Amino acid sequence: MSNRDSSSVRDSVVSSTSRFSSLLSPSAAAASSSTSTLSQPGFPAAIGATTTATSTTGLAKRTAAIYDRPVTKSRGAEVSLGAWAFLFGEIVHYTQQRVSGISEFEKRLSILGYRVGARLVELVPLRDYLYPLSSIRSPPPPTRTLRLLPILTYVHSTLYRYLFGRPADSLERSTGNDDEYMIGDDDMVITRAIQVPKEMSDLSCGALVAGIVEAVLDGAGFPARVTAHSVPTPQHPRRTVILIKLEPDVLAREAALGGK
Repeated sequence: MSNRDSSSVRDSVVSSTSRFSSLLSPSAAAASSSTSTLSQPGFPAAIGATTTATSTTGLAKRTAAIYDRPVTKSRGAEVSLGAWAFLFGEIVHYTQQRVSGISEFEKRLSILGYRVGARLVELVPLRDYLYPLSSIRSPPPPTRTLRLLPILTYVHSTLYRYLFGRPADSLERSTGNDDEYMIGDDDMVITRAIQVPKEMSDLSCGALVAGIVEAVLDGAGFPARVTAHSVPTPQHPRRTVILIKLEPDVLAREAALGGK
């Protein structure tokens, strides 16, 4: 083989090696691609590269803000009322097509709320302990209460404020039955965008909130049957009453602790 032939073979080998190394090394391939692009006149490669890098960085920041955010620092993150009204309206519409009566309708909404309340039993005390609403100083570590009035007050104030940004409007005890308590809401947020037809006037979409309250009471050791009832008044046409009917064991424990 002549020197000329060996030189051409060596050049072809070097060229092939360069191509394989560019395939195996993404950085090298990117560098060669950017170099060849920039060498073409009139092609705005630098602008395109800057835009891609900026968008990638912004996406990374948004992803980190959503998924890397600590659970205890999510207080104050509010959901748009319009988005919630649309979502809840779709939930009501979906449920309506799959039930045959008002009682079944409210039961399904209550089951959905119960699943939410079961998670709030642990989440709300944790966030309230680390980042309390009423004071900059942390309160004492949360302990289980055995008395009825503190847990009802907790639901009326702390839980309701966490969910809707304000406490409930009233907390009353039934005059006819000792095992019944009522939490009144003059303008329930979740039902503002719901229009109940006249033929279903007994329906209360506040059953979702009733399910949340029932799960919280069950998790705290105060089993009860919680239902929602629409009680409109001339001043408050969307007034809803959350009726809490306690189990006999709760009243027996309350009577035993009455002197303590």
